[in-house]
Amino acid sequence: MNDLFSLAGRTALVTGGSRGIGRMIAAGYLRAGAKVYISSRKAAACDASAAELSALGPCVSLPADVSTDAGLRALVAAYAERETHLDILVNNAGAAWGAPFDEFPESGWDKVVDLNLKSPFFLTQALHGHLKAGAARGHCAKVIHIASIDGVSVNPQETYSYAASKAGLIHLTRRMALRLAPEGIVVSAIAPGAFASEMNRVARDHGDEIAKLIPARRIGTDEDMAGAAIYLASRAGDYVVGSTLVVDGGVTHARS
Repeated sequence: MNDLFSLAGRTALVTGGSRGIGRMIAAGYLRAGAKVYISSRKAAACDASAAELSALGPCVSLPADVSTDAGLRALVAAYAERETHLDILVNNAGAAWGAPFDEFPESGWDKVVDLNLKSPFFLTQALHGHLKAGAARGHCAKVIHIASIDGVSVNPQETYSYAASKAGLIHLTRRMALRLAPEGIVVSAIAPGAFASEMNRVARDHGDEIAKLIPARRIGTDEDMAGAAIYLASRAGDYVVGSTLVVDGGVTHARS
């Protein structure tokens, strides 16, 4: 039982890991004993975050833009130079776009869908061999997609492509899980609510006001996100196949 939530000896790759939810997860994994690789589009920020996180455990920066095929392939190649297996892949890198219905541009679909929906599929596909090698080490390999409660229930904001991409990612989680589970690769997802981040600046800058709308009466903490991600990545989450864990303080249930 003491080892149920341990990640000792496991290797993780977290996209969008230099800040926000990705960094919360990376820090949690390091504290749980994993070796963590983080990736983000901005090299300087990725390097700086990895240096800071290294105080918690072994953390390596692999800057890449996973919204493009070239960037995705470069990330896989950089990882493959260092490791022969992968135990945990967290597809967290994401983007949002908001605009009124009559003005919403196609570019707001392309950017968001490429990163939020296509990238998790193609990065998992490209790392399939490494994940199978991870699963051959005596425990399940894990793929964890970071979705959103906006893919579960309707946000009043006009973020059409974001909501659609996250709803699609939740369903993609189910489809991928059925394909990969027989190989010992468990696919699941997390749907976060309000967490302070660069993407969710409202929660970051107006947390006290947002908290009044949340049944738990607070926004999410680093520990809330790390705990959920560790659960799914560890032995404790081995039987959670294709499901999405909602971590939102009850907001989804309170939305009308």
